[in-house]
Amino acid sequence: MDYLPRIVDAELVELLEASGAVLIEGPRACGKTATAMRVAASNVLLDIDDNARRMIGIDPAAALEGDTPRLIDEWQLEPTLWNHVRRTVDRRSRSGQFILTGSAVPADDMTRHTGAGRFTRLRMRPLSLYEAGHSSGEISLGRLLDGERQQTQRCDLSIASVAELVCAGGWPGNTGKPLRSVLRMNQGYLDEIRRADISRVSDKRRDPVKVARLLRSLARNVATPVAMAKLARDVERESESLKTDTVAEYLKALERLMLVEDQPAWSPHLRSRTALRATPVRHFVDPSLAAAALRATPARLTADPEFLGLLFESMVIRDLRIYAQAADAHVFHYREKEGLEVDAIVEAADGRWAAFEIKLGERWVPEGMKSLNRLAERMEGSDHQSPSVLAVIVPNGYGHAGMRNVGVIPIGALGP
Repeated sequence: MDYLPRIVDAELVELLEASGAVLIEGPRACGKTATAMRVAASNVLLDIDDNARRMIGIDPAAALEGDTPRLIDEWQLEPTLWNHVRRTVDRRSRSGQFILTGSAVPADDMTRHTGAGRFTRLRMRPLSLYEAGHSSGEISLGRLLDGERQQTQRCDLSIASVAELVCAGGWPGNTGKPLRSVLRMNQGYLDEIRRADISRVSDKRRDPVKVARLLRSLARNVATPVAMAKLARDVERESESLKTDTVAEYLKALERLMLVEDQPAWSPHLRSRTALRATPVRHFVDPSLAAAALRATPARLTADPEFLGLLFESMVIRDLRIYAQAADAHVFHYREKEGLEVDAIVEAADGRWAAFEIKLGERWVPEGMKSLNRLAERMEGSDHQSPSVLAVIVPNGYGHAGMRNVGVIPIGALGP
């Protein structure tokens, strides 16, 4: 399969020029190894090279010898390598020495020293619609943050196509395969997570049945600020109780596998007494995992527009995170206790920010515009500058943003 260029390609090259080692983190099968191989001069693949893993037990430094940048794939399988890489970077005093990839975050280890000053972390996620070729990228998030006016011709992405994109997800290995096969593979991916991976990162046996029930509960509550207590009650309704503390442990393990990625709350300093909600919004790293957990098909999702709308929102958040990272920005949500909600706030490191509502159809655009205008009014009484852009993201239609009024952006035109 041909390599699909990734937005992080340029970021990886830039980070290698600035630091001794780059740690690429992301869920299994999101494309970390293929991306790293593009710039690595040598490699050791710990997930398939048993001889290399045995050698590490005898002489860890031997695994580090080779042309640079040297790729150490799935380094967390031999976490003792961390300190050896750190020392080697110190000794050589040169940038671009190592690329480490990992699909799980190792348990905290007091013997593993900080990587500050030696390692730079780079987050990877599944393919965005732009990277997968389903978006023209004519409207750039980076340029929107700069306040640039942009527009595009009509994009025609049907609701049926949205359902297919949600179910298929952005997994590079599934590119070009029949949808029916992709759906089976996504379900197998989750089966492997609940049967083996979650116990491996937890360092204790986890009940695959309970993990599956929790995954289904997360899927039913995707793109909502559901509390752990509600997740526990939701699991209990399926006849198997799960304590809130246990739910928290399971979620921590899923976070270490980078399968779930909560969307934190935005907390601007308002001069009014407006009370904000701090609960994060729950998302899988890719909406296809929510669909797979419920064994949902495109036809079933098309028949349930309310749930499809939540999954569409989750897909847009995935893409916004990918595009925002390239602009040194982060994605938040905004919720007031009085009821005002805005789906996505993208805030750059220098304080520039943009706000987006995400709607499944044009008939809900006026509702989204109303929420965005109310947010803009709130922010007039804060220490934040005016928004770079306010826009509603939809599946299809004409796109225009960066003007004085609230814009409309079809997801098939959004890019970095």
